[in-house]
Amino acid sequence: MRLFDKRIISHFDYLLIIFVLPLVLLSYKLISETNTALANKQLVYFSVSLVAFLIVFILPIRRHIRLIPLLYWLGIILLLAVEFFGETRLGAKRWLALPIGGLTIQPSELFKPVFILMLGYLIQNRQPDRDGYNAKDFIYFSFYILLPFILIAKEPDLGTALVLLLVGYGILFIVGVNWKIWTTIFLAIALTSPLIYTNLIKDYQKKRIKDFLSEKPSYQVQQSIIAIGNGGLLGKDTSEATQTQLKFLPIATSDFIFAYFVERYGFLGAFGLIFIYGLLILHLLSMNYYFHDDFVIRAFASGLGLLIFLDMSINILMVIGYAPVVGLPLPMFSYGGSSFINFIVLFAILENLLAFRFMDMYSFERRL
Repeated sequence: MRLFDKRIISHFDYLLIIFVLPLVLLSYKLISETNTALANKQLVYFSVSLVAFLIVFILPIRRHIRLIPLLYWLGIILLLAVEFFGETRLGAKRWLALPIGGLTIQPSELFKPVFILMLGYLIQNRQPDRDGYNAKDFIYFSFYILLPFILIAKEPDLGTALVLLLVGYGILFIVGVNWKIWTTIFLAIALTSPLIYTNLIKDYQKKRIKDFLSEKPSYQVQQSIIAIGNGGLLGKDTSEATQTQLKFLPIATSDFIFAYFVERYGFLGAFGLIFIYGLLILHLLSMNYYFHDDFVIRAFASGLGLLIFLDMSINILMVIGYAPVVGLPLPMFSYGGSSFINFIVLFAILENLLAFRFMDMYSFERRL
């Protein structure tokens, strides 16, 4: 049977689990120190994500690779539905209500795995030349990248939209695009930046940028910097982490959890956490070398690595005052269910592509 093939065990990437597990355990420890109720809810999210991992891992993804475009367009329909039927919270329309128990879904989060898989599928079908993709190919891929970007940015959720945009073009950059195209794009962005800022960015987004550029950071960032400074080299005990325990540090378990982590474990702890993320990202990007001819694995591993890198970098830069405050959590570390489960599903898809690559490869190639 498929699930009992010995190659599954030998091809499963255990390093991914080794890198992710410390993040999960440290996150739970910090949350439990701050709020027991939230820690219990996070355990529920961990349990749900484990079930989701097992379900996604056993799916015959390669055998049914032609369903990926269908899922992509279904995701686009859900993003369009947000425009007409979405729920508005804090000035943003990002959620769709489900007719079950008052639950809601955020299509932009659900779309991430499908988006990266879609690019892998398209690249596998349209592989680059030695000099990289030409302008015609670049425009072809850009359509599938820019369409969700526009729909998500319109919600507005510029943070998620920009991350997907950078992940999409980052995958193309790694796979290979002619250098003349990148030069043209960078020049075009530089010339049109004032127009984009004036006409396309919302007022509250401009305020975030102004707050970031102002001499005095926002209250949230000020308290975050104080917490980081309070941590020193080796950090403080829970009782001495006053910024968090006395509630000066806002949303210490979610968006600003990195500041709380540094207050508890100091500069050395922060270095260790970033080092773990760095190892995970480098391991994902190294799959471009080991699976040179498998563009589905290359695109998906690169996309996941870039997604983790961007979310981590923006969150940490935001917390220390070097980026505008946006609602991007620290990957697999911040409190919350949707982002955590989504990342676990992404890892499950990658493990599936790796573990079953020889079993499904013949069927996969016949279907392309």
